[in-house]
Order: sequence, then structure tokens, then C-alpha cells
Amino acid sequence: MNGAAGTTADRTWLVACAAALWGTDGLLRQPLAEALPAGSVVFWEHLIIVLVMLPFLPSALRALAACGWRERLAVLVIGVGSSAVATALFTASFAVGDAVTPLVLQKLQPLFAILAAYWLLGERVRRTYWLFAVPALIGAWLLSFANPLDVQVTAVQSALLALGAAVLWAAGTVLGRLVSSSIPARDLTVLRFGIGLPAATVVLLVQGDPIAVGWDNALGLGLLAIVPGLLALSIYYVGLRSTPASRATLAELAFPATAALIGVGLLGVDLSATQWIGFLVVVAAITGLGWHEKVRPKPVVSTAS
Repeated sequence: MNGAAGTTADRTWLVACAAALWGTDGLLRQPLAEALPAGSVVFWEHLIIVLVMLPFLPSALRALAACGWRERLAVLVIGVGSSAVATALFTASFAVGDAVTPLVLQKLQPLFAILAAYWLLGERVRRTYWLFAVPALIGAWLLSFANPLDVQVTAVQSALLALGAAVLWAAGTVLGRLVSSSIPARDLTVLRFGIGLPAATVVLLVQGDPIAVGWDNALGLGLLAIVPGLLALSIYYVGLRSTPASRATLAELAFPATAALIGVGLLGVDLSATQWIGFLVVVAAITGLGWHEKVRPKPVVSTAS
């Protein structure tokens, strides 16, 4: 995909819609996090999705078998690393350090994705890309902290865990783009959670978290698995099929924007003036990026194919 053809088929907006669904994660995860260990939640998220998608597992495995070793390795990294291990690392970074460090370092994810897309996919960002990327990153920073000028990063162990999660999530974006031309979106979603389930099980056992979670948590776990999990990822991979990874990683910033709105409207969170400014900047940057790709003859990212 290149040139004008890329703009015709562009689905940056669909990636942003999927990321917006991820923003519902906090609403659903917060009560679960108060009642259950993180390992138990991650395990049941994967198990529920695998059970729902079980009828499609044979076709997903056939699609994987038809791929080359490069695509198979990519799917393995997506399932184990981006789906299970990254979530466990990010959760652990809060447990061993302060609450600020993981949020600060998670903002580096788009930069990791751009570098990985350059090396693995041959994507090249044009100068116009930074007209959207820089405001989006600044907006995400402002949105994360009530006082963006009073942020202290401490705890080396916490920082390393958060960096590991950011790298794995960035890899998930780039590798998802890599295999999206070979594996249909539905099958890729099935494989992500099907391969992620054994990894989530290992995390559960290593941390010593319980498998039994109680029926009172069943509805919350089911909604968490279906809405920001299965539904969001299914839409995401459809969009990623026609969206370069370097552009998709900016569209994914719709996630914190939606999370902020849900926090204000449903969780009683108060945003500072600078956080509201950050929200508006993120929305404007993502909207502007989608508009640019739709109407301009040259996309902000050139691809090798």
C-alpha cells in the first residue's frame, strides 16, 4: 500500500474506534482489581474469550499453518508477549514502585512502535507525520497528570517493568500489522488469546493467584473480556490491516482520551485544567490525522509495499 491507494483504503479511524473501546477497561477493571489479584483477572479474560471463540479455533490454526515462520513467530510474540506478559509487567510495575513511573514510560510506546515499524515493515514517516505525532504525545502527557510539571520518576525496577510492557505493546502493533495481510482479523484475534491463555496461566501460577474468583465477579469479568477485549481487538485488527503501524500507534491514543471521559462521567474523577487541554489536543490530533489521510494525496507514512 502506498501513495493515493493508501489513502483510499485507510482505516485509521477504525483503529481509533477500537482504542476508544479500550477506554472502557478502567470502568470494568477497577471493581475487579479491588476484589481479585491481577493474575486471576488476566487469566479469566483470556479463558472467556477463548471459550467464546472456540468454534473458530480450527480455521485460525489452519491460517497459521499456511503462514511462513516469520508470521508464526510474530503471532507467538503477540499472544504471549503483547497479550499476557505485557499486562502482567505493567500491573507489576505499579506493585513494586510508584503510580507515576508506569504512566510516564507507557507514553514511550508510540516511539518504540515507530522504530519497530521502520526496521520490520520498512515504514518511513514523512515530516507531516510529526505535525500530528508531537501534539498527540504532548496531549497524552498532559492528560495523564494533574500537574504535568511536577512528575518524578523513581524506582528502577518499576521503570524497567513498565518499559518492558511498552515495548511488548508496541511490538504487538507492528507485528499485528505484519501478519494482517496473511491472517484474517477474526483468526488473528482467536490466535492472540488462544496463545495468550497458556502464558496467562503461567503468570497466574508463578504469582500464586487463585483460579476461583466467585460468581459475584462473573458479570464484570465477562464484560471486561468481551468489550475492551474481544470486540475491541476484532475491530482493531480489521483497521490495522489497512493502516501502517506508525499511524495506528497514534490512533491508539484514543484509549486514554476515552478513559478520561469515562473517569469523569462514571467514576467521579476530577480533571485539572491541563488535563482537559491534553484531552482536547489528543482528540484534535487524532481527528486531524484521520482527516489528512482521507483527503490528502500523500499519506504521512510511506510503506514498502
